[in-house]
Amino acid sequence: MKVAALQMVSGLTLDGNLQAARDLLEQAAQAGCELAVLPEYFCLLGRKDTDKLALREHSGDGRIQQFLSAGAREFGLWLVGGTLPMEAADEGHVRNTTMVYSPDGKCAARYDKIHLFRYDNGREAYDEARVIEPGREAVAFELVARDGQAWRIGLSVCYDLRFPELYRQLAADVLLVPSAFTHTTGQAHWETLLRARAIENLAYVVAPAQGGVHENGRRTWGHSMVIDPWGEVLAQRDEGAGVVVATLARERLAQVRSQLPALEHRVL
Repeated sequence: MKVAALQMVSGLTLDGNLQAARDLLEQAAQAGCELAVLPEYFCLLGRKDTDKLALREHSGDGRIQQFLSAGAREFGLWLVGGTLPMEAADEGHVRNTTMVYSPDGKCAARYDKIHLFRYDNGREAYDEARVIEPGREAVAFELVARDGQAWRIGLSVCYDLRFPELYRQLAADVLLVPSAFTHTTGQAHWETLLRARAIENLAYVVAPAQGGVHENGRRTWGHSMVIDPWGEVLAQRDEGAGVVVATLARERLAQVRSQLPALEHRVL
């Protein structure tokens, strides 16, 4: 199954970001991909954390969800919509939500980001909990590829990457990690953490990211990549918008899990 990790440098306007996302989806479809994954915050990286509140949507209704559904249908893709702001318990917060659509445009899964990023090194400071309400449930779904093979796909978002217990619970063949890692933390930890999650779970990892200098002045690390179950990087892109394409092979997954059956050796 051919997959695409879509790297963006999202800006301040919804219209511009949706058009940029559509262009990347078209490229993924033209490359023969069956699964395309957008990065975290693909629809907006505002000047302030609170800017995302104005874009909050109700489940099953909203312009961003309509865009994702229509894109999946138009391009015949399984489409994973990075994250978008969905309504929360109060008007001062949103859920940071991944929505999944099947090629017929129907919603196949929803995951609300569980772990919320906080970081302060004296020069940069972030605290997602100011405007984001955390999710509580791990989510995986089944994707049946065009050749009839079924894949268990596990959902996660960005900062979740630092919590390996989530990935154990997902017990997936393919782990998705749409992200917007800062340049600072990404340079230090991004590839190391992604390869670790692939190796310890003997699973493919597809990690699309924000990558570049944004209109709001923020710089994200990029380096979107696809990693195989042995921890080998199959494809990646450093910075700038683009499509990272790789092929996932069921035979490779079975080979690695047979040769090193670590998942069967778990005790704790």
